[in-house]
Amino acid sequence: MWIIQKEDNTAVKAEIEVACAIIMDGEHVLLTQRSEQMPHPLKWEFPGGKLNSGETPERCIVREIREELGIEIFVWELLPTVKHSYAKEVIKLIPFICHWKEGEIQLAEHHSSQWVHLSELEQVDWLEADIEVMRLLLQKYSLKGF
Repeated sequence: MWIIQKEDNTAVKAEIEVACAIIMDGEHVLLTQRSEQMPHPLKWEFPGGKLNSGETPERCIVREIREELGIEIFVWELLPTVKHSYAKEVIKLIPFICHWKEGEIQLAEHHSSQWVHLSELEQVDWLEADIEVMRLLLQKYSLKGF
């Protein structure tokens, strides 16, 4: 986590690095719905989590998906990093297109998961930080997303 500071050395917002997985199966993407106990309850997101100190984003996303979903993934491609500012923090979201290697989904933290077709992604009730990642994905596959 980084603390962004003004020139007068006062802290503005914490910057948190988060890796997220866009797990693809053909034209479908695996989304997870945040639990009622999490911040931003019941919003949909690309699964992932915070980087540990000294951890690469690639290792982080493999670890987080194993911990949160109980599955193994193959990291395929890095998309551009997205920053989103919330009231008290800035999220630096590092998205990876991934493919499911093995395992059965077992949700450890989330309320639910769902495979969603690319053409339906704009109708999802997204966590705010994930909206721009969704748009990047749609642009990559030459769908609307604007």
